[in-house]
Amino acid sequence: MDTKAFKRALNNSERYHRKGFGHQEDVTLTLNAEYQSPLIQEIRNNHYQLKRGQVTIKLAESFGFCWGVERAVAMAYETRQHFPQEQIWITNEIIHNPSVNQRLREMNVSFIAVNDGHKDFSVVGEGDVVILPAFGASVSEMQLLNDRGCTIVDTTCPWVSKVWNSVEKHKKRNYTSIIHGKYNHEETIATSSFADTYLVVLNLDQANTVADYILNGGNKDEFLAQFKNAHSQGFDPDRDLDCIGIANQTTMLKSETEQIGKLFEHTMLKKYGPTALNDHFMSFNTICDATQERQDAMFDLVKEELTLMVVIGGYNSSNTTHLQEIATERQIPSYHIDSAHRIDPPNNRVEHKPLGKDLELQENWLPEGEIVVGVTSGASTPDKVVEEAIEKIFEVKAIAAKANASVSV
Repeated sequence: MDTKAFKRALNNSERYHRKGFGHQEDVTLTLNAEYQSPLIQEIRNNHYQLKRGQVTIKLAESFGFCWGVERAVAMAYETRQHFPQEQIWITNEIIHNPSVNQRLREMNVSFIAVNDGHKDFSVVGEGDVVILPAFGASVSEMQLLNDRGCTIVDTTCPWVSKVWNSVEKHKKRNYTSIIHGKYNHEETIATSSFADTYLVVLNLDQANTVADYILNGGNKDEFLAQFKNAHSQGFDPDRDLDCIGIANQTTMLKSETEQIGKLFEHTMLKKYGPTALNDHFMSFNTICDATQERQDAMFDLVKEELTLMVVIGGYNSSNTTHLQEIATERQIPSYHIDSAHRIDPPNNRVEHKPLGKDLELQENWLPEGEIVVGVTSGASTPDKVVEEAIEKIFEVKAIAAKANASVSV
C-alpha cells in the first residue's frame, strides 16, 4: 500500500482533523482547573524543592505533561465540545494515564474494546467521531475508519509523525526499518504499519543479536523464533538486513536508542566499508525532545542524596517505566505508582510496581527520621496527580510524628 498517498488523501478530506475546533480558550481554562497544581508551582518557584516536617521533596526539573500529550488531551476535550451530541470513540487510551482516561469516560467518550488482542471496530458506525490517540493509529485502522465514513480527529504527537516520515524514507529506498521499541506498544504498531519491511528490537541485547547475524550469519529459524511477532510478514534476515534504517518508539530510553544506532552504523561500516556505508545504512534523529528532557532531568536528580524515589505515571507508560529504570540502575529504593490512591498514610504502606514485576504492597515504606524523597512523573501525568502523591507522602510522616509524640507523652 502507498501509505504516503493514503495519508495525503486523508489530509485533504473534510472529515479528517489534525487541529482544534476553535474552542482552545475554553478548553485551556478547563484543563488548568482540572490538571494544574498550585503546590507544584510553589515547588518549581522554590528551586524544585520543598521541606515540610521531616520530609524534603526534590522534584525533577523536567517532568509531567509534555506538549504532545497536552495537545492530545486538549483536542479530545475540544472534540467533545464541538460534537456535543455525536457518538465519540477513541481507538485506544488517549494517553497512558488512568485519571485522564477516566475523565474522558465521564464526558461520554467511549473506548474501543479489545477482544482476544484485537480491537472491535464493529461498534463504530458511519458518521461517528473517532479520536486517534497521542501515540497514533495504524494505517489499516485509519483506512477502516475512513472507509466507514467516520469523522477522524487525529491527535498523534508530531514527534511520532516525525518517526513515520523517517520510516517512509526507509521504504522509498527499499531499506528495512529497524525499530527500537516494544513490538506490542501502540506507537510501535502504528510506526511499523508505515514500513514495508521492519524488525523491532527491544533493547541493546537484541540489537547485538541482529548485528551479529548481519556480520556472521546464523540459524534463520532460531533468529525468527527469537523475534516472533516483532517483524514484518515474510521477513528474511538473510535478505532483509543488507540495507537498514533506524527508527524508534519515541518513549524509549534515549541513551539506548543512541547506542543501538551507533551499533548498527559500525556494523554496516565493518561489513561494507566507508565508501558503501550510505548505500546500506540510514539514520535520522527521532528522539523526542520531551522524553529526552525528562530523562536528562532524572539523571540529574539521581545524583542527589535521596532516601528514596517516587515515579508517578501509568503502569503501561513506556516513558514512565524508563524513568523508573534510571533510579533502579543506581540502586535507589524507588516506587512506581500510577496515582496517590496507592499510598496508605495511616498504615505507612504503598502499593507499587517494581521494574519488570507485578504490583507489590510495601509496608513501612517511608523510614523514620528525616528523609529526602525524589519525585518525577511521566509525560502523561498531570501536575494535579503529582501534587496528590506529594501530599500523601507528607501525610504519612505527619501521622508517624503525631504517633511518636503521643508515645513520648
